[in-house]
Amino acid sequence: MSEQPAAQPRPLPLVFTEPRGRKKPPRHLADLSEAERKDLLVEMGLPGFRAKQLGMHYFGRLVHDPAEMTDLPAAQRAELVGALLPDLMDPIRQQSADKGKTVKTLWKLFDGSLVESVLMRYKDRATICISSQAGCGMACPFCATGQGGLQRNMSTAEIVHQVVVGARAMASGDVEGGPGRLSNVVFMGMGEPLANYKATVGAVRRLTEPAPSGLGLSARHVTVSTVGLVPRMRQLADEGIPVTLALSLHAPDDELRNDLVPINTRFSVAETVDAAYEYFSKTGRRVSIEYALMRDINDQGWRADLLADVLSADGRGTGWVHVNPIPLNEVPGSQFTRSREDDMDEFVRRLEAKGIAATMRDTRGSEIDAACGQLAAAPVG
Repeated sequence: MSEQPAAQPRPLPLVFTEPRGRKKPPRHLADLSEAERKDLLVEMGLPGFRAKQLGMHYFGRLVHDPAEMTDLPAAQRAELVGALLPDLMDPIRQQSADKGKTVKTLWKLFDGSLVESVLMRYKDRATICISSQAGCGMACPFCATGQGGLQRNMSTAEIVHQVVVGARAMASGDVEGGPGRLSNVVFMGMGEPLANYKATVGAVRRLTEPAPSGLGLSARHVTVSTVGLVPRMRQLADEGIPVTLALSLHAPDDELRNDLVPINTRFSVAETVDAAYEYFSKTGRRVSIEYALMRDINDQGWRADLLADVLSADGRGTGWVHVNPIPLNEVPGSQFTRSREDDMDEFVRRLEAKGIAATMRDTRGSEIDAACGQLAAAPVG
């Protein structure tokens, strides 16, 4: 009797909304505008001007310990901090790689949900990769996060807090290399940022507004990634925030992309690339195309040619886009494996031969499952 082939795992469904009935995270000043913070304190019978002081401590001075907030009256300090700076999330594990210059943090949120962020220090910059959801509902089969499903959306403050803690670690010299400045933020951790649109855009505004309203980062140093939620991509183009848009394309043809990136069954490659070009046209910001190279799946030379043709079709030219081929970061038990070095080099060569700017991604932290596509927020124990 012949052996039956092993059954392939059934594809997960796309999930666009978080489960109902989830409790909301504590309200935090990062969720609120300056005016809303002031109004909240006044409603509580506290001086409204203290909201500005709290904002300066959190965003400007990166202070965490209320004892260091000496301009707040001791008698009101606990109430003020409790009103606008409640504990949002606890770090329960940190792992480091690259001689201490890559640090992955596992966070436990107020309801027990787990998320991860990764801080990476380079010679010329420090970048933090942050999560926007606990889990992810986009069901990409080669991504550990996507295979875990969606637990819930994160709040604006939960998203922002990952960055504030990273900025504090850099300023305090807690990352190998001495004190420094956090310069870049990428929404490439757990979750699909544009499926949690309101909180993601709120977080971008907080990150880019100057203290005491926000952290004061350059919008040009903030990258929002998406698998291709076309209506939200178009909405983001109208927000007036010149962040970089990163489109996780991973295949230039609908037949393959339907399998690798299931959202493609809703929005085709052509529709998705059109929306990305529209983002460039409205913002002037060059779009980044993320393309994880998988052995004998999407790394053929003819697919590089097709990708270049798709990106430059309809008179778009090549100057609007930059391709980031990424050596696949393998996930245990997955059928997908990293491309051969020669095939990766040829893929880049063929893109460049057609005038498409392409830079192979420098992956960090794969040995601690901190690289792109590996975040799974495995519990401690």
